Amino acid sequence: MGIVRLRVREFAAQNGWTLKEVSDRSGVGYSTVRHYARCPGMSTVDFVYLQKLARTFDVMIEDLVEILQE
Repeated sequence: MGIVRLRVREFAAQNGWTLKEVSDRSGVGYSTVRHYARCPGMSTVDFVYLQKLARTFDVMIEDLVEILQE
């Protein structure tokens, strides 16, 4: 099992959005968006949320996920 980090904070900053705005635009709960933005690495992520966030930022899922450890 690998460890990944989601680049939520970087993409939000590029768009000039707060994490609350990301939550509102994506339909992903604020506490989840905040957790994804703050977590230095995690082993499990909800794929549906990944899809929603990638769509919101208009990026591929591969661009949103940074693999820290395979």
